[in-house]
Amino acid sequence: MSLPTIPTPEERARVTFELADLGIKLMRQNLRRQFPQDSDAVIEQRLVAWLDTRPGAEHGDAWGRSSRPDADAILRRHPEVA
Repeated sequence: MSLPTIPTPEERARVTFELADLGIKLMRQNLRRQFPQDSDAVIEQRLVAWLDTRPGAEHGDAWGRSSRPDADAILRRHPEVA
């Protein structure tokens, strides 16, 4: 029996980006189910607003000083999702 191969950094990065893309697609489908009356443009605006404020990453995905606006700023930018 051979040992499993260790993925290269490039393979791990590719999988990471594929998973992130899949998560965005799933959230887009979820928004379409929640708001079937919304146009594609409004769904995209809702998706962008969610990406800016999603639970667990309200201040970004990294340690340090936040480069993201506060939630009120996001709602001002995307009033249609309020």
